[in-house]
Amino acid sequence: MWAYSRKGDSGFSSSSTAEEVTLGIDATGLTAIVTGASSGIGAETARVLALRGVHVIMGVIEMIDAYNVKESILKQIPTAKVDVMKLDLSSMASVHHFADEFNSTSLPLNILINNAGICAPPFMLSEDNIELQFAINYLGHFLLTNLLLDNMKKTTRESKIQGRIINVSSMGHRFTYPQGILFDKINDPSSYSSWRAYGQSKLANILHVNELARRLKEDGVDITANSLHPGATFTNIYLQSPLLTGAWNLIGPFVIHLVAGFFVKNVQQGASTTCYLALHPEVSGISGSYFVDNNVSETSSHGRDMDLAKKLWDFSVNLTNQNSRSQ
Repeated sequence: MWAYSRKGDSGFSSSSTAEEVTLGIDATGLTAIVTGASSGIGAETARVLALRGVHVIMGVIEMIDAYNVKESILKQIPTAKVDVMKLDLSSMASVHHFADEFNSTSLPLNILINNAGICAPPFMLSEDNIELQFAINYLGHFLLTNLLLDNMKKTTRESKIQGRIINVSSMGHRFTYPQGILFDKINDPSSYSSWRAYGQSKLANILHVNELARRLKEDGVDITANSLHPGATFTNIYLQSPLLTGAWNLIGPFVIHLVAGFFVKNVQQGASTTCYLALHPEVSGISGSYFVDNNVSETSSHGRDMDLAKKLWDFSVNLTNQNSRSQ
C-alpha cells in the first residue's frame, strides 16, 4: 500500500500498478527479454507483459524459480507466450551464450528490459574478476544490450515498430562515490562500500542508456533507451545486504512488512514504471530520460554528465573486449 501519491503529467502515480498503466494496450506480436524475471519486479513485469500479448523471454539464473513463475503465468493466462533461458549476468561467457542462443532462434526483439540486480552484498568478484554489483547490475547488461542490438535494429527496421530498451536503475544512484564512478578502483576491496558500490552500479545504468540514446539518435535508429527508479519495493534483492538481513532476523518479517506497507510499494506498483516504459504509447519517441512513478524525473548531476557517460561507455567496451580476447 502506497498511501501518499499524486498523479503526474502521465496521469499515473506511485500507487499505479503495472496492470493499470498498460490497461487497454494490445502488444500482441511483440517480443521482450526481461532479465531477473524469476522473482519480484521482474516476475511481475513478465506477467503483465504476457497479459498484454507480449512474447516474454525470461533471462534468469534461478531456473527452478523461473519455471514456477512461468507456470503461475500460464495458469492465469493460458494463451501467454513465455520462455525461460539461462542467464548469469556475473559471467560474460554466460551473457555471450545467452545472446548467441537467442539470436539463433530468429525471434525478433522489440523490447529489452535490463532488470536483474543485487543490492549491497559484501565485497566479491565475479568470475571475470569484476566487483560483483558492477558486474551484475551494470556490465553484464551493457554487454547483453550490445550483443542484442543488431537484432533489435533489424526488428525495428522490418516491423516499423519502435524498439525500447529499459534499464531499471534506482534513486540509490544519488548515493554513489563522490567521483561518480571509481574507474581506477572498481575492483579495489579497500575502496569498497557496499551501498556506494550499489549506487555506482545504478548510476552506471543511467549513464549507459543516456550514451546509448545519443548514439541511436545519431545513427537514425528508431530505438529508445530510458532508465527508471521503480520506487522502494520490498523484494528479495534487499536480503543480499547484511544490514537488512540483520534487521529482518532481529525485528522479524511481520513487523517489517507491517511498517513497509505504509511506505513501500508492492511488486504490482514497483513494476509499473517498467511496464509503462515498455508499452505505453505516451512515451513513444522519448529517449535518454529517467522516470520515477511513471513520470519523467531528474537524476543527480552525475546522471546528467554526458562526458562521464562517454567515459563509462569506453571503459565498459574495453572491459568487455578484454574478456572476449581472454576466452
